[in-house]
Amino acid sequence: MKILIDRTIAPAEIAGVGVGMPSSHPDYRALAPVAGGREYHVALNGNDAGEGTAEAPLRTISAGAQRAQPGDVITVHGGVYRERVNPPRGGTSAERRIVYQAAPGERVEITGSERVTGWIRGPRGVWNVELPNDVFGDFNPFADEIRGDWFNPKGRKHHTGAVYCDGVELCEAEFLYDVLNPLSSPNWSATADENLTRISARFGDVNPNEATVEIHARKTVFYPGNPGINYITVRGFIMRHAATPWAPPTAEQIGLIGTHWSKGWIIEHNEISHSRCTGITLGKYGDRWDNTSADTAEGYVETVRRALERGWSKETIGGHLIRNNHVFGCEQAAIVGSLGAAFSEVTGNVIHDIHQAKVFDGAEQGAIKFHGAIDTIIRGNHIFHTHRAIWLDWMAQGTRVTGNLCHDNDVDDLFVEVNHGPFLVDNNVFLSARSLLDRSEGGTYAHNLMAGIIWFWPDSDRETPYHEHHETAIAGLAPIIGGDDRFYNNLIVDAEGFAGYREAAQPVTLAGNILLPERPHMESDAAGLRLTLVLADSDMARQKTLVTTALLGRTRLADQAFEQPDGNPIVLDTDFFGNARSPGNLTPGPFELG
Repeated sequence: MKILIDRTIAPAEIAGVGVGMPSSHPDYRALAPVAGGREYHVALNGNDAGEGTAEAPLRTISAGAQRAQPGDVITVHGGVYRERVNPPRGGTSAERRIVYQAAPGERVEITGSERVTGWIRGPRGVWNVELPNDVFGDFNPFADEIRGDWFNPKGRKHHTGAVYCDGVELCEAEFLYDVLNPLSSPNWSATADENLTRISARFGDVNPNEATVEIHARKTVFYPGNPGINYITVRGFIMRHAATPWAPPTAEQIGLIGTHWSKGWIIEHNEISHSRCTGITLGKYGDRWDNTSADTAEGYVETVRRALERGWSKETIGGHLIRNNHVFGCEQAAIVGSLGAAFSEVTGNVIHDIHQAKVFDGAEQGAIKFHGAIDTIIRGNHIFHTHRAIWLDWMAQGTRVTGNLCHDNDVDDLFVEVNHGPFLVDNNVFLSARSLLDRSEGGTYAHNLMAGIIWFWPDSDRETPYHEHHETAIAGLAPIIGGDDRFYNNLIVDAEGFAGYREAAQPVTLAGNILLPERPHMESDAAGLRLTLVLADSDMARQKTLVTTALLGRTRLADQAFEQPDGNPIVLDTDFFGNARSPGNLTPGPFELG
């Protein structure tokens, strides 16, 4: 006899409601100002000299940002706002924050691009335009070359500028010659001097003067120029088109939207797309050591030590909530954070089409790429068509990765790199060709479906930090010798890779895991994703242990338990869907049958 697990994962179970159409969804609710606060209205028919009331709205979001004080709400009405929002201040607490929100039921877009007309047709079907540099202010993306630590340009130059035709991004050609080639795909090239920027582009059969052609004009869309702008909520917007720089862990990380070394932001129910490098950044401040690490582990250790001197702690940095956003079309990462993502929660986001052009490369590409994700929770995200889905690089301690659905990613669904733990990976569905690349130790993997390759690869060449419990203070440095792991009640296809843990330098607990004879079958339609796999009844009859903090014990180096960020115990008594598990008759994998 065989037991069939047949599960349809509906869109609402993959990610939070409202993604992709946030302000019009019935679950969208306007946030009222707190006691003593006020609401500022912004509309395209407004005037920045006005009072900011519903009857006399402001014209720009930036004008609202200049006026808003802790406890205030800025409500933005329908339309396209071509500006960069640089909030000069934030709230004073989680209860007295500054809220930026799209008006309920209205489509509000904030974009870092400008529309370009006046194209002149030249030889070989190439169109040309000349723009005065004052279009760009003090930052010209078409003169700004992408560079930085751990960046690989693949032997050519790339700029943070971009060209879009009717919403589709065209590929940058390095030289005008490549644009003039009549066999080339739609692409563009640009040159800039002190006064003018000249763009040459091939649009295929489209006349750009009859289409909507937009170009990057701003480095970012919503990003404070100074660090320490705390307790801001951004919800319900469509945000796109940013000329973002490469965001390595050793430099200031500027995203299309970013928190800039702050505390307590909520970024929710937004559609974020078409950032040249990164969509959402939770990361590091900038200083004179930016991009000077020579791509070394020792350089990043010094970065961490300087960050501690700069105030990296639970009281001052991180603690962000990033939920129910739709992020796509970014060439480096969807959500990145060096140190600033600590104590945060990333939940219910739909992330796809990240690093798909592959015109440049490096070591920072993925849907979610965090360094220093101390006590960070990554829950219920749907990630597909990316380079790597979830990449925890250094200092994942107290981190939990739970209930995520990852499939059709290029390299890995999960890469844990040089972490000492404890970190917990549970109730995930990993369906890409490689489910796990493990260069860490001190992890627990429980009730996951790992349908791809498992690669166990210790890293003894780098000494990386571990920390005081639930704190940022460094307790010590050590290499990764591998092991000190626990595997409970997983469904695994790669028997050979899984068996590699038996040779680990430190003990590894393997209990209740089932090796599947073949990969599960996945189909998708309007109802969601349907997953089918087969288990033998003899496998189901094996004893399965309820996974708890008490069962898992403590990790060797940090001497820390697998527990919640507040120190309370963990009990894995619910499945991927939130259904209760039967302690006396547990089903292996993420779906409970009992």
